[in-house]
Amino acid sequence: MNKVYKFVLGIGLIILFLAFGKERLNASSTGSNDKDIYFYNWGDYVDPEILSDFEKETGYKIIYETFDSNEAMMAKIEQGKTHYDLAFPSEYTVEMMREKGLLKKLDHSKIKGLENIDDRFLNQVYDPGNEYSLPYFWGTFGIIYNTEKYDEKDVDSWKKLWDPKFKGEILSFDGARETLGIGLLAEGYDLNEKDEKILRKVKNDLVPFMANVKALLADEIRMYMAQNEADIGITFSGEAAKAEAINDKLAYTIPKEGSNIWFDTMVIPKTSKNQEGAYALISYLLRPEVAAKNADYIHYATPNKKALELINPLSRADKTLYPDDDIIKKLIVFKNLGKETTILYNDLFLDLKIAPQAE
Repeated sequence: MNKVYKFVLGIGLIILFLAFGKERLNASSTGSNDKDIYFYNWGDYVDPEILSDFEKETGYKIIYETFDSNEAMMAKIEQGKTHYDLAFPSEYTVEMMREKGLLKKLDHSKIKGLENIDDRFLNQVYDPGNEYSLPYFWGTFGIIYNTEKYDEKDVDSWKKLWDPKFKGEILSFDGARETLGIGLLAEGYDLNEKDEKILRKVKNDLVPFMANVKALLADEIRMYMAQNEADIGITFSGEAAKAEAINDKLAYTIPKEGSNIWFDTMVIPKTSKNQEGAYALISYLLRPEVAAKNADYIHYATPNKKALELINPLSRADKTLYPDDDIIKKLIVFKNLGKETTILYNDLFLDLKIAPQAE
């Protein structure tokens, strides 16, 4: 009887141990530990020292995971298997996530440093009143060129990219919204156009432009331009600035028709288990000295006006990163166009990539 009792007791203890271990494992995987902050960001998009300093100061532990596209990020949050406490979607994705009910409304009273954000970058169309998001970094979309081969008048209009002299010369960003956007702006249309007839016309108009495109790329444009392997590229301001820092023969411009202004933002997903930690980290990232350190590391434009006084003076003076107000007024934010129109953009872009190019 004593052996049976010990056996039963032993089995009971094992079950309790396994159950306790499972609870701890679940707590770890879902971020329910009140000292864990599950941080979901683009790759290499925050200075690691900042996170380390934050952990030392607050006692929180940051579990850092990365994504490589807004779509992948949103899908994982929607699945809800990992309860991320802070995520960094781009502007149009905030609108999509808000409509899907994937975000918590921000309690502004819990955020220190809101006053540090430049008013120009608040209350944008994708999130009126910043109910769900705050800007993290921002930038533009334009043309980088080798000044030894071209000057600014060669690329001061999107329409000029149709010139046969650029045949096989242009490295262009591999994106549907961006490519169709070039055609829309060149013809004076809305960058967020939804009319199918207009979009199909613009796609056809882009065929001669595509004949001038040497390759459709992403971040590689920066490297090729910096190494003089191409003389003209269409890319984002942050990438252009990094290329210019390596190669002083390069310059960046935004055509006279205007262009896209983009924002990467900070949001708290609906499934967050540690909102207190998320608010603490947001407030920390909004400190001027922290935002300045982060901007110097990332080399993108910070929306933190007080941080501008502390960043590297060369970066602050860089018009690629921080264009003048008259340029900013001509920039347009991408809106969420809805599922059907998004599919149409993607289909038209695919047609452009596979269609025979004009001679």
